[in-house]
Amino acid sequence: MALNKANLFYQLADSLEGKAKKKRLGLTAIGSEHPSEMLVSAASDATKSLQNAEIVVFGPERALIDFDNIEKVPVNSLEEAHRKMEEMLDKGQLDAAVTMHFNFPIGISTIGRVITPSRGKPMFIATTTGTTATDRVCSMVKNAISGIIAAKASGIKNPTIGILNLDGARQTERILKQLAKKGYDINFAKTLRADGGCIMRGNDLLAGSCDIMVTDTLTGNLLMKIFSAYTTGGNYEALGWGYGPGIGENMKNIVLILSRASGAPVVKGALEYAAEMVCGDLLEVAREEYDKLNKLGFNDILKSELKHDLSDSSVKDKIIKCPPKKVVTQEIAGIDVLQMEDGVKALWQSGIYAESGMGCTGPVILVASEDQDKAIKILKSEGYLI
Repeated sequence: MALNKANLFYQLADSLEGKAKKKRLGLTAIGSEHPSEMLVSAASDATKSLQNAEIVVFGPERALIDFDNIEKVPVNSLEEAHRKMEEMLDKGQLDAAVTMHFNFPIGISTIGRVITPSRGKPMFIATTTGTTATDRVCSMVKNAISGIIAAKASGIKNPTIGILNLDGARQTERILKQLAKKGYDINFAKTLRADGGCIMRGNDLLAGSCDIMVTDTLTGNLLMKIFSAYTTGGNYEALGWGYGPGIGENMKNIVLILSRASGAPVVKGALEYAAEMVCGDLLEVAREEYDKLNKLGFNDILKSELKHDLSDSSVKDKIIKCPPKKVVTQEIAGIDVLQMEDGVKALWQSGIYAESGMGCTGPVILVASEDQDKAIKILKSEGYLI
């Protein structure tokens, strides 16, 4: 992101003179499974660590009475809180807001951040709520982009990306590597397991092997709940920074999400995360990243690379005769589970006997040793392997 030296100079001067403009952060303290007073108290505590921020709390009047270091907006329902919160965001009266049960449009989803238990390392989860796209693989690719945007806005210049070993992971990897070849800067992480690569295993989740863990939203939501509440029994989320800001190409405001089970430490963490996104100019980072992608023909690359998706497979609906059976001892890994059967059929169509199976690192295609090299070439030429 280009540095505006003039603005930076004036901001430093204002800061030295005590004139620095304070960030204004909103919090809706109604609709939680915990008392509203708990959320208001967490906001009050956050003002101590966010000395350059003003916190506006939307909540029941009874919950706001005892706190003097926050701006109070009495509301009687979450719907009323959302209405007033959005109005203040649109008018520029809030720089960011933290809420729950907020409906993002398709194309916007949230980037959570957790503390990984093995080494206490923060890790972004991309994504945790919302719908980035209606296609699974397209969604995971865009989740990766949103994760990069959040990480850069938080101050990580070259964040590492890992892709959780799920349905669609290999297709996501292929498309992201195609983007990298076209010139988009992606720093792929390496699993801590001996097999290497950027496809992450459960061990990597615990260790925080990457800055950004790419997943589908439902899995990401589950991971957030596990990482946030595994020490409490599940009904009180005590760790991390919450479900994070909604990010997408057409985002207009900075809105971060909490769960109804989010406890005081997570509420405070979410407000700190919000302040970080404002300071890091999240909206501008998102605009710049999507400008780069669109100049590279991002949407055309997505459409082109997704042509081998299951729904468009050239062998899916064909009746292909299986070649004579052989003893298959060689594993070919790296094919997405969604494309396994099509990959097998592609080999059958070329006269190679193959079977699908499940290895210790994920799905594999099994072939005879004398067919392995030819099979790999066919699978690469057909787009099933990178």
